[in-house]
Amino acid sequence: MNAPVKSLDLSFSNRPETTGPIPLVGMTRPQLRDALVSHGLVDEKKAKMRAEQLWRWIYHYGVTEFDQMTNVSKGLRQQLEAKFTLARPEITERRVSVDGTRKYLIRMASGVEVETVFIPAVARSGALCVSSQVGCTLNCTFCHTGTQPLVRNLTSAEIVAQVMIARDDLGEWPTSNEDRQITNIVYMGMGEPLYNLDHVSDSIDVISDHEGIGIGRRRTTVSTSGVVPKIPELGERTRSMLAISLHATNDELRNELVPLNKKYPIAELMDAIRAYPDLSNSKRVTFEYVMLKGVNDSLAEARALVKLLSGVPAKINLIPFNPWPDSPYECSDWDQIEAFADVVNRAGYASPIRTPRGRDIFAACGQLKSESQKIRASERRRLEREAEAQSATSES
Repeated sequence: MNAPVKSLDLSFSNRPETTGPIPLVGMTRPQLRDALVSHGLVDEKKAKMRAEQLWRWIYHYGVTEFDQMTNVSKGLRQQLEAKFTLARPEITERRVSVDGTRKYLIRMASGVEVETVFIPAVARSGALCVSSQVGCTLNCTFCHTGTQPLVRNLTSAEIVAQVMIARDDLGEWPTSNEDRQITNIVYMGMGEPLYNLDHVSDSIDVISDHEGIGIGRRRTTVSTSGVVPKIPELGERTRSMLAISLHATNDELRNELVPLNKKYPIAELMDAIRAYPDLSNSKRVTFEYVMLKGVNDSLAEARALVKLLSGVPAKINLIPFNPWPDSPYECSDWDQIEAFADVVNRAGYASPIRTPRGRDIFAACGQLKSESQKIRASERRRLEREAEAQSATSES
């Protein structure tokens, strides 16, 4: 019997206290309707119709001002402006890689920043990698992002806001089914999504709605390091695609690389994966496998991986390790990665080797926010030195 999921004491942050206007961006349809009624802006009979009007303006057209809602009366627009806001969180840093990858450092609140990455020319067109937590509790030893302490869960509104901001920057309003740049959403940024499942589920409801942003559930992938009891629930609630951050085929090694494995070992993880709803050749599980030189990249490991995944509709993303300062690991040699992929391919599993993207701006897998934190800390030290020098000069 599976042990219950460890309860993270994040209740203080799941609904951050707000002062001033309440953000509408990120609300689900029922939440939007309830907000209009509870603040006395419309009565129950008209709430659904008004919510549908606002929904389309917010999520199809991406408006940032209530005055842009031309089929809403002026009086109601004024009332909305007094109670609510359509403002986006602040982009504190925007960087563009030589390969076109875009990274956004977004301030959700004072002291609360996350990174979001747009990766062009993957899948049908482009994927947006969103964060679900500020920091992380998992401490995977190969992941620099995991070295950052957990601050709190992100709300649904804060997750959806990442999509809105990227679409603002890419000029993707109003929503169109043609020539999109963002076609896929991946919950592979900062944090463990299944430790924030309520808000992740709500955000997927918003993002996938065909009358708004319209990025479907089959184009939305949620990655987990293996929070076993929540995996079937994720499937039932979201019908999203599932990705597993695997990286090893035996408990001894996975305990080292992914410490969560000590709580939920591989056998339990595989049972939960097999219980994921609607698995088929058209809805395969993606297994993420970072290639670490001399650690998990032998051909024996490749054969063990094939055996482990037997009977599971799956593809394996082989991820060249992205180095970071003082990391104890090196990236596998390219010839070894290709030989590993060949073993998996010959067993009938797709095993694409993920091309590293955004390395020059520290936007690659496992690198999120770490470099930004280092730069910002360096900038603070510079300002402190300048202030001390000015103080010494004035005293003299």
